[in-house]
This record gives sequence, structure tokens and C-alpha cells, in this order.
Amino acid sequence: MARRWRCGDVTFTLDRTLVMGILNVTPDSFSDGGLYEDPLDAIARGRQMVTQGADIVDVGGESTRPGAEEVAVAAELARVRPVVGGLARDLGVPVSIDTRHAEVAEGCLSVGARVINDVSGFRDPAMVEVAAASDAGVVVMHMLGEPRTMQAEPRYGDVVAEVREHLAGQAETLERAGVGRERIAIDPGIGFGKTVEHNLELLRRLPEFAELGYAVLVGVSRKSVIGAVLHEPDPLRRVQGSVAAAAWCALHGADIVRVHDVRDTVSALKVLRAIEG
Repeated sequence: MARRWRCGDVTFTLDRTLVMGILNVTPDSFSDGGLYEDPLDAIARGRQMVTQGADIVDVGGESTRPGAEEVAVAAELARVRPVVGGLARDLGVPVSIDTRHAEVAEGCLSVGARVINDVSGFRDPAMVEVAAASDAGVVVMHMLGEPRTMQAEPRYGDVVAEVREHLAGQAETLERAGVGRERIAIDPGIGFGKTVEHNLELLRRLPEFAELGYAVLVGVSRKSVIGAVLHEPDPLRRVQGSVAAAAWCALHGADIVRVHDVRDTVSALKVLRAIEG
């Protein structure tokens, strides 16, 4: 029987890798900050990603790039709620809210979001309560510390073992609170408190995360690890490397890939599926 990931009234059968499109409505995200600050532009972009094949659209109102400062909850909510509500009304695929703040998650669930994507990994008990009170899908990500400080000399003994143990513990906390296992996805948090070698090791050993039995999401799109490998400082010129990384993830246990370049990623995954038969 195929595994499933349930997000509210939508249940995905995980017999192929899903594509989650990134929609940042921020002025300062590392790759696309400022492009979609206007809600109408953001909604148009979300619709475009669906026509390109996105299975989920992930809306974020706070940059979590290394060194980023925290955004006031009211400001974040003002950015994301109109976009989430506008997309959820007629998009035809689930809308995800990318946030660390329980009030923002709750506000977006009230207008139709079906996924809570928490880069802080549900460390806040209030966020756990919001998840448990809903029927939304959840994404539990690993981050070392906070965005402002996470890249200050990150150290691990065994990065895969430590990240895996942390994610298993946070998922167990959610299950104890009443969040069903079929609603939980885990994300190793590429770039969130890791060196280039840490990130590459996490990708090499991705199957070890799949062994935990939860849906696995990976977001490596345009990130600094791609830039380091390609010697490319411009995130907009990391598309081919990002697609290659997404394809690797799809072949090694990722159920969902979170990407900026939806059309290119969807095309690559279609070719992989054709080859696999």
C-alpha cells in the first residue's frame, strides 16, 4: 500500500515526488525578495506555478536567510494572509504557510491554508497546539538555532544522526499532541545551520530520513550549497544545479521537493519517471 500525506481535505498518495512551489512575499528573501510584495502579483505567481505543475504552493512572509532578523507577527500576517486566502479560494491545490509563528499559522489556516511549514520545527508549544487543533499537514524542519545566528560555526558529530534524531523527536511530540502520523512530513533543513559539507552529507544519506516512515521534504533550491559547488554567487544562476539536486532527492527518498523553478523541476521529474517506467 502506498504511503500517504494528508493535508486537510487533500490526501497525497506518495507514489511520485511532489513539487512544492516557493512563493515569498517578502522584501528581502535571498533569491526572490521584493518580486511578489503586491498581493495581486503574488496570487498571479501562485496560479502560474500551478499551471507549471506545482502540487502545493508555499507562501512565506518572513525571510529566513542566514542573518535575517525576525519580522513582527502583525507585519508577517499582513503580508501572507491576503495571498493565502486569495490562492486558497480557487487555486485547486493545497496552499502551505511557511512560518515560525503560531498566530500567523492560525490566521492562515482560517482562510484556507492546508499545510503549516515551520522552519523552527514546532519547537514552540503554541505552534504544536495550532497543528493539533487543525487537520492541516505539517512540515517539521531542522534548524540549528535561529536564522540570525544559525551559520555562526555550525558543528555536529554526525550531522545526519543528530538531525534525524531531532526530527524524530519533534514528530513524536506532534503525534503525542494528536497530530496523526499521516499528516507529518520531515525536512532536514538544507542550509539552516549547516556547512556546505554538512548539506552534501545530508543529501548523500537522504534515505536514512525516509526510514523514519514520515513523508520527507527537501528544499535545496538556489541555496548556497549549490552556489558553492558551482562557484556561482548569483542565486538566479543556480537553476540547473537546483534541478539536479531536486532530481537526486527524488531518486533517494524525497516525497516532496520545495523549489523556485517549478517548470524546470517538473520537467526533470517527468523524465525520471519515464525512465523508471
